[in-house]
Amino acid sequence: MSPKAGQGDASATPRVDSVEGVTSFASASDLASALRRAAAAHGQHEERTGERDDNWPDWYATYLVSEQSGATPPE
Repeated sequence: MSPKAGQGDASATPRVDSVEGVTSFASASDLASALRRAAAAHGQHEERTGERDDNWPDWYATYLVSEQSGATPPE
């Protein structure tokens, strides 16, 4: 049985199943860059709402999936 992504297999591609398909990143560097873009967009989201978002993991996930699928990102 092979390990899942993030469980010791360095060659595994990080993935998130989405309604539109699969979100994937070619490398850890690509994922890190996507997370930085999500962090910047999320900072703008928190500035607009004037509140700290305790649900940031779901927001980031939605942002990353929308970025790859071409869907409208969360605001």
